[in-house]
Amino acid sequence: MSKSDNTVVITGATSGIGLGLVEAFLKEGYNVVGTGRSTERLRAVAARLNAGDRFLGVAGDVGKPESARKTFEQAIAKYGKVNVLVNNAGVFTAKPFVQFTPAEVEEQIATNLKGTLYPSQEAARHMSERKRGKIINITASLAIQPHGGVPALLAVALKGGINQATRALALELAPQGVTVNAVAPGVVDTPMHTPESHAALGALHPLGHIARIADITDAVLYLAKSDYVTGTVLPVDGGFSAGR
Repeated sequence: MSKSDNTVVITGATSGIGLGLVEAFLKEGYNVVGTGRSTERLRAVAARLNAGDRFLGVAGDVGKPESARKTFEQAIAKYGKVNVLVNNAGVFTAKPFVQFTPAEVEEQIATNLKGTLYPSQEAARHMSERKRGKIINITASLAIQPHGGVPALLAVALKGGINQATRALALELAPQGVTVNAVAPGVVDTPMHTPESHAALGALHPLGHIARIADITDAVLYLAKSDYVTGTVLPVDGGFSAGR
């Protein structure tokens, strides 16, 4: 068993914000359990980070309850407990509503909604028994303040629902000492966006540029450390959700 006393589960851990979260929590001394669809990509993350016994990759479909169950079973077996869950896995598509196919609708429901609910159920059970723990959801600034130039109704509907679910679950779990919060990023500098698009995307934000991955990980680490913040949806979006 690792010598670290703190363990975090991070979904969607193989790229982008998820990979940044893995690196940030490892630097903070946590054991990290990262999930993803591909065993090979999880192995590549482990090799790249050289974290030894402090990183455990668990492959599976985040939208299925058995994947969440397996993740928590393996995390607890290896590290003894889970202190923090970060529901990071997500799918984002920007295009007119009428162009979404049934397959795309189902994919986004599976990943964005079920992929948050099932891990949160496992976390709520485990953390309530321990009377301590933190659940942090990664949502989207666009779900707080939609933008006519960025048509993304599925993300707005699902991430907006998770924002409200964050508040509801925070109230439900407060008596058990478990906090529930969300971070709502604007556009972030990840492989999802080409460098050529950064200027135009940055112009959507009052501060004039897109976020670094570190801007998001810093916010998540703050919520992971805070014992007296719950039910909060924290925009990290350069002012995008403040209005026009």
